[in-house]
Amino acid sequence: MKKIKSILLTLITGLSLGATTWSCAEKSEASTNKDNFIQVKGQDLIKPDGSKFFIVGTNLGNWLNPEGYMFGFQRMNAPRQINDLISHLVGPDKAAEFWQQFKDNYITKADIDYIAATGANTIRLPFHYKLFTDEDYMGKTANQDGFARIDSVVSWCRDNNLYLILDMHDAPGGQTGDNIDDSYGYPWLMESEKSQQLFCDIWRSIADYYKNEPVILGYELINEPIATYFENQDELNAKLEPLHKKAVAAIREVDPNHVILIGAPQWNSNFEPLKDTDYDPQLMFTCHRYGGDPTPEAIKSYIDFRDKSNRPMYMGEIGHNTDEWQASFVKTMKDNNIGYTFWPYKKRENSCMVGIQMPEEWEEVVKFAEGPHHTFAEVRDAKPDRAKAQVALDKFIEQCQFKNCVPQETYITSMGLNVPSK
Repeated sequence: MKKIKSILLTLITGLSLGATTWSCAEKSEASTNKDNFIQVKGQDLIKPDGSKFFIVGTNLGNWLNPEGYMFGFQRMNAPRQINDLISHLVGPDKAAEFWQQFKDNYITKADIDYIAATGANTIRLPFHYKLFTDEDYMGKTANQDGFARIDSVVSWCRDNNLYLILDMHDAPGGQTGDNIDDSYGYPWLMESEKSQQLFCDIWRSIADYYKNEPVILGYELINEPIATYFENQDELNAKLEPLHKKAVAAIREVDPNHVILIGAPQWNSNFEPLKDTDYDPQLMFTCHRYGGDPTPEAIKSYIDFRDKSNRPMYMGEIGHNTDEWQASFVKTMKDNNIGYTFWPYKKRENSCMVGIQMPEEWEEVVKFAEGPHHTFAEVRDAKPDRAKAQVALDKFIEQCQFKNCVPQETYITSMGLNVPSK
């Protein structure tokens, strides 16, 4: 906790990214009146003006929690694996420089302006817990820039009248047990008291920092907890709700106002283990779905749980399908009062709102990523020329900038949004 407080103090007093951030004095002037925040009322979200708010938007996946497939990798999927890959190619110092440039360029104000221009009203921001510790992550080992990065997005969302959901996509110890949580193949968070304490401490610090920020719609505690691969799944599932309650209690020590979003085990799909739905007035639930039929019958369990709990239900992730399927499912969600954010906003080429046109040299990076490199000899034998690898990384940074991305127009319209002029 001392480390978290130290990082927070450093970030508040000294860190600047050239984007608009809030000082302690400025934040103290923000209203603490709960009427300035999105409120839960039965199965609906209510805006400060009293009108109903229906979530429509996208996810800033890959920016603060890199995933291999968005770079074209199949084997190197988790953030630490991707960092190892780049470090093998160009060395740890150049890898750290790459991550700094990646964070500076992958998502900028131009991206947020474009999202708003489509008619979206919400952005979900996945992040790695290490952005709030002194652990090695994305080129830093201390003075992590989690608050500064989120501050930038808050500012850009405020300029565009967008709401922001903060999603801890990678939790201490790992909550899922797969590549998406940067874990070690098992949801150790469910069994580690130390990891659970760090999890709660980080959320308390985040909530304390943003307690007066109405641009933030809410805090999504953990993404897709407990994958389907484990024989002791029922035992793990039973540990999830107590963990939720511990984290909610930590947040409420400092922030009484923001909505808290609760996900279900097995890829945010199995709500049966969640028995208590009424321990906080600002709770809502979040589900995910990829594939299957785009019909109300296909998500009947989500609808039934929503009706039983009398809480809002929100589809935090959906996408990677045909335009026709997506358009049909959007209608299903709208007809059944389930807001949604598509996954992801940006990645390699297609199946997103704006596609990155990968540089020709990038195929050499992919070739190395897919080849054998479990031993030092394999790394030496397999990696491409260092200079060529650096060219590929440099060109990727250029290509990922919004000005060089290509809007996927039919994808955007399938989301129920409009294609703006770029």
